[in-house]
Amino acid sequence: MKNWLPFVKSDPTVAVIRLAGLIGGQGPGTLNDVTLRPIIEKAFSKGKPVAVALEVNSPGGSPVQSSLIGARIRRLAEEKNIPVIAFVEDVAGSGGYWLAAAADEIYADSSSVVGSVGVISASFGLDEFIKTHGIERRIYTAGESKSMLDPFRPAAPEDVARLKTLLEDVHVNFKEHITARRKGKLPEDQDLFTGEIWLARRALELGLIDGIGHLLPVMKERFGKKVRLRSYSVKRGLLSRFSTQMVQEAVLSIEERAAYARFGL
Repeated sequence: MKNWLPFVKSDPTVAVIRLAGLIGGQGPGTLNDVTLRPIIEKAFSKGKPVAVALEVNSPGGSPVQSSLIGARIRRLAEEKNIPVIAFVEDVAGSGGYWLAAAADEIYADSSSVVGSVGVISASFGLDEFIKTHGIERRIYTAGESKSMLDPFRPAAPEDVARLKTLLEDVHVNFKEHITARRKGKLPEDQDLFTGEIWLARRALELGLIDGIGHLLPVMKERFGKKVRLRSYSVKRGLLSRFSTQMVQEAVLSIEERAAYARFGL
């Protein structure tokens, strides 16, 4: 009520954006720039928040979507002059750490997993399987590189070399982002961009995060005991329970579990 009364000071509000799960993909419940755009813009605009907090719990995913989401957060933070503080839950790995690094400060639980500043590409090779079962692979292309790393054909050395070049280029982008966002906080005598992961206390020593702490206590300490949290997150639609969408959700769940398993979670 007092928010509508003149000359009455409102309690400070912190907008909380939840970023949980794999980054990339399409459809409801996934973390991509299109899905998150209205959520992020609303969080920065509604009710004049004193800060925006990011709840990050992600093993990573698409480097492009990580970059797009992180860039949108930075643009709005600078346009509206609102500080952004990230809070890591189970893991902020790979693209998840990219998102956390979009914040001005990063906090984590003492047992949170942080890091994995690297790039990975994984697939299967089924050429021996189809050969054993008498299956012939027929593929026709215009352009010698059009069928790069076809899983039904033996991996060609030139294709592997080409893929590694692409991965290295993405890795350079990742390193530049982290170096810029954590400027002056990272040790100069240690390579933190090998894909290695650390628990939060070690990550704090290395300058990858700024403190050990949880969302509400840190916000109360910074903005007072009357601070209010307003949450924003991706909503899963009713139709996601049915038919094709249900299958897609199941596949996404398997991929997500496999991604978290890389961090022992």
